[in-house]
Amino acid sequence: MASSRTTTQITREDLEHKLSAFQGDLRGEVEGRKQSLLATGGGIAMVAMLIVFLLGRRAGRKRSTVVEIRRV
Repeated sequence: MASSRTTTQITREDLEHKLSAFQGDLRGEVEGRKQSLLATGGGIAMVAMLIVFLLGRRAGRKRSTVVEIRRV
């Protein structure tokens, strides 16, 4: 059983065309996800800052001294 295969050479232009098509698809996908990742990262940063702020307020209230002034 002999198989009849045709051997075609892969040229540099073929490789460049396939790689540029793949790279173009990949760049489009990255650009689409970039906005959502930036928004998610910003939201996480805001929540983290809020938590740190609230914990700092609580620690400040525990350590603060209450001074009572009476009029004689």
